[in-house]
Amino acid sequence: MSVPPRQVRARYTAGTITVYQAYSPSIGGPAVANGRFVPPFSRERMTWIKPSFRWMMYRCGWAGKPGQETVLAIEITRAGFEWALAHACLSHYDRDRYASRTAWAERLRASPVRVQWDPERSLDLRPLDHRSIQVGLSGPAVARYVDEWTVGITDVTSTAHAIRAALRAGDRDTATGLLPEERPYPLPAEVAEVVGASPPPGGSGAGRPAS
Repeated sequence: MSVPPRQVRARYTAGTITVYQAYSPSIGGPAVANGRFVPPFSRERMTWIKPSFRWMMYRCGWAGKPGQETVLAIEITRAGFEWALAHACLSHYDRDRYASRTAWAERLRASPVRVQWDPERSLDLRPLDHRSIQVGLSGPAVARYVDEWTVGITDVTSTAHAIRAALRAGDRDTATGLLPEERPYPLPAEVAEVVGASPPPGGSGAGRPAS
């Protein structure tokens, strides 16, 4: 079955979803030690969270890029994740989502969350036909992320290095087996509408109804 063009895929439980970020050890180390983001993490900057491990690997070069040597798996509440998407604005104008460019620009200025859909990546980090969601948090959304949504933070840098080593050794089966399992995430229908997610395969709606 083909993957919908815009589908959220992630590791998740009944109450949480895992997203990824990569930082320097000076930020990542204290975050892991404290189980939450603490200084020198800055609440003043937009922070981008990514449910796709492979897209995170593409962004940080398997934890090899300067300032992105520590890869973190952050478990946050599903309620928080869905709040972020419900209050989001797409980073680029979409005529199917907004009445006009002016309406989009006004929402972009007012929204504490930005969403963009970038090509998902293969195990070799090549672009695929379907896309992966990236969620940018700013202002009050960052405060909620740090103070309310975060359940736990795990350093998964060793996993990134192990997958890269397996690929370099030509052992794709091992590399594939080390990837976190990510499943289609059941967005509430009205949240899927806000971010322009594709309807689920074989269904007429965009996702589960809101609880």
